[in-house]
Amino acid sequence: MGIEYDGSEFSGWQRLNKRGTPERRHEPTVQAAVEGALSFVAGGPVDVVCAGRTDAGVHASAQVVHFDGPAGREPRSWVLGASSRLPPSVCVRWCVPVTDDFHARFSARARRYRYSILNRPVRPALQRQYLSWERRALDAGAMHRAAQALVGEHDFSAFRTVHCQAPHPRRQLHEIRVIRDGEVVAVEVQANAFLHHMVRNIVGSLLLVGRGEHSESWVGELLAGRDRTVAGPTAPSAGLVFLGPRYPAQWGLPVEVELAEAAP
Repeated sequence: MGIEYDGSEFSGWQRLNKRGTPERRHEPTVQAAVEGALSFVAGGPVDVVCAGRTDAGVHASAQVVHFDGPAGREPRSWVLGASSRLPPSVCVRWCVPVTDDFHARFSARARRYRYSILNRPVRPALQRQYLSWERRALDAGAMHRAAQALVGEHDFSAFRTVHCQAPHPRRQLHEIRVIRDGEVVAVEVQANAFLHHMVRNIVGSLLLVGRGEHSESWVGELLAGRDRTVAGPTAPSAGLVFLGPRYPAQWGLPVEVELAEAAP
């Protein structure tokens, strides 16, 4: 199942309470909302497994989950039935049957994110929940060139939060691009997996390069130094969108979550 959500009003993806108990006060999660909607359609408890957890305030255009549901329901029934029980900030975009050996997390070969920055002197009014804001001029070209030092398999300790629970800091970053479209500077990044706050920490450092406070070579130096305390600050969550995982074509999923031929 492919799910789209605005994360502004949620405390992240992951359910904070035990299954079947009320959510913590003022801490709604996307997972709890989705499971509640699917359970209504199924007529019984449904637990979902997602491709990648998102933090509070982070959005997703194609989060992928898998679940075991009762036989006999068509994909269209799941899509319409679940969406009718979800808040306006969450919808089910598509649903397809898969074989028992598919796993939303472990079958994925990559994940992709986009971070969007409004670069102008005045803060945004429209689309503000989907944009970070930087009033000082950014050199997107310098940011892009600096970011290329991150491509490949590396120890990303310099861009890992102290709260990260991953067993090791090595990740393979397939691609990173920094592009400007008018007043918006976007950072798009794809890797086999990400550490906690890794994308936002990378963006925070690239912003310092874009503002001219550090040279383009600085990002590579940070990577080699593996010291989070000397890297840039964590960028705000509002600008980050999870574009979704990427799977081999064998699973027959929609093309937006299919692994491109050129990707590792």
